[in-house]
Amino acid sequence: MGRMENIWGKDCLEFKPERWLTEDGHFMSESAYKFTAFNGGPRLCLGKDFAYYQMKYVAANIIFRYHIKVVENHLVVPKLALTLYMKHGLKVNLHRRCDEEIHKYLKVS
Repeated sequence: MGRMENIWGKDCLEFKPERWLTEDGHFMSESAYKFTAFNGGPRLCLGKDFAYYQMKYVAANIIFRYHIKVVENHLVVPKLALTLYMKHGLKVNLHRRCDEEIHKYLKVS
Protein backbone atom coordinates (compact mmCIF):
# COMPACT_ATOMS: atom_id res chain seq x y z
CA MET A 1 0.00 0.00 0.00
CA GLY A 2 2.85 2.38 0.79
CA ARG A 3 3.74 2.77 -2.90
CA MET A 4 0.50 1.90 -4.67
CA GLU A 5 -0.10 4.19 -7.62
CA ASN A 6 -3.90 4.11 -7.22
CA ILE A 7 -3.50 5.52 -3.67
CA TRP A 8 -0.56 7.94 -4.02
CA GLY A 9 -0.60 8.84 -7.72
CA LYS A 10 1.82 8.51 -10.66
CA ASP A 11 4.73 9.82 -8.57
CA CYS A 12 4.26 7.16 -5.85
CA LEU A 13 7.89 5.99 -6.08
CA GLU A 14 9.38 9.49 -5.72
CA PHE A 15 10.51 10.92 -2.39
CA LYS A 16 8.25 13.96 -2.12
CA PRO A 17 7.72 15.12 1.48
CA GLU A 18 5.76 18.10 0.14
CA ARG A 19 2.90 15.73 -0.71
CA TRP A 20 1.85 16.07 2.95
CA LEU A 21 1.73 19.87 2.84
CA THR A 22 -1.15 22.05 1.73
CA GLU A 23 -0.53 24.87 -0.76
CA ASP A 24 -0.03 27.32 2.12
CA GLY A 25 2.58 25.04 3.78
CA HIS A 26 0.47 23.47 6.54
CA PHE A 27 0.67 19.76 7.38
CA MET A 28 -2.06 17.64 5.80
CA SER A 29 -2.68 14.32 7.53
CA GLU A 30 -3.51 11.13 5.65
CA SER A 31 -5.60 8.14 6.63
CA ALA A 32 -3.80 5.76 9.01
CA TYR A 33 -4.88 2.90 6.74
CA LYS A 34 -2.40 4.10 4.09
CA PHE A 35 0.55 3.27 6.36
CA THR A 36 0.90 -0.48 6.85
CA ALA A 37 3.73 -0.36 9.39
CA PHE A 38 1.36 0.40 12.30
CA ASN A 39 -1.94 -0.70 10.75
CA GLY A 40 -5.11 1.26 11.53
CA GLY A 41 -8.51 1.04 13.15
CA PRO A 42 -9.21 -1.22 16.14
CA ARG A 43 -6.03 -3.24 15.54
CA LEU A 44 -3.75 -0.22 15.57
CA CYS A 45 -0.29 -1.01 16.94
CA LEU A 46 -0.13 -0.16 20.66
CA GLY A 47 3.48 0.95 20.31
CA LYS A 48 2.85 3.40 17.44
CA ASP A 49 2.77 6.57 19.57
CA PHE A 50 5.79 5.46 21.58
CA ALA A 51 7.70 4.67 18.37
CA TYR A 52 6.93 8.14 16.99
CA TYR A 53 7.95 9.86 20.26
CA GLN A 54 11.16 7.86 20.39
CA MET A 55 11.96 8.59 16.73
CA LYS A 56 11.39 12.33 17.24
CA TYR A 57 13.44 12.36 20.46
CA VAL A 58 16.42 10.61 18.86
CA ALA A 59 16.28 12.74 15.68
CA ALA A 60 15.98 15.99 17.67
CA ASN A 61 18.93 15.06 19.91
CA ILE A 62 21.16 14.15 16.97
CA ILE A 63 20.28 17.38 15.15
CA PHE A 64 20.76 19.39 18.36
CA ARG A 65 24.17 17.92 19.19
CA TYR A 66 25.73 17.44 15.73
CA HIS A 67 26.23 19.09 12.37
CA ILE A 68 25.12 16.50 9.80
CA LYS A 69 26.35 16.25 6.22
CA VAL A 70 25.76 13.46 3.69
CA VAL A 71 29.05 11.85 2.64
CA GLU A 72 30.26 13.33 -0.64
CA ASN A 73 29.51 11.18 -3.72
CA HIS A 74 27.30 8.82 -1.66
CA LEU A 75 24.46 7.52 -3.81
CA VAL A 76 21.15 8.11 -2.02
CA VAL A 77 18.65 5.61 -3.43
CA PRO A 78 15.46 4.40 -1.71
CA LYS A 79 14.96 0.63 -1.44
CA LEU A 80 11.50 -0.46 -2.50
CA ALA A 81 10.12 -2.62 0.31
CA LEU A 82 7.19 -2.69 2.73
CA THR A 83 8.84 0.10 4.71
CA LEU A 84 11.04 2.66 3.01
CA TYR A 85 14.75 2.57 3.71
CA MET A 86 17.90 3.45 1.83
CA LYS A 87 19.33 0.86 -0.58
CA HIS A 88 22.94 1.68 0.33
CA GLY A 89 22.20 3.15 3.76
CA LEU A 90 22.46 6.87 4.39
CA LYS A 91 26.10 7.65 5.04
CA VAL A 92 26.64 10.91 6.85
CA ASN A 93 29.42 12.67 8.68
CA LEU A 94 28.57 13.88 12.16
CA HIS A 95 30.57 16.72 13.66
CA ARG A 96 29.88 17.43 17.32
CA ARG A 97 28.71 20.96 17.98
CA CYS A 98 30.86 22.91 20.44
CA ASP A 99 29.49 23.39 23.98
CA GLU A 100 29.05 27.14 23.44
CA GLU A 101 26.87 26.54 20.40
CA ILE A 102 24.73 24.00 22.26
CA HIS A 103 24.37 26.18 25.36
CA LYS A 104 23.28 29.26 23.43
CA TYR A 105 20.07 27.38 22.57
CA LEU A 106 19.50 26.39 26.20
CA LYS A 107 19.58 29.90 27.69
CA VAL A 108 16.37 30.97 29.37
CA SER A 109 15.65 34.70 29.34
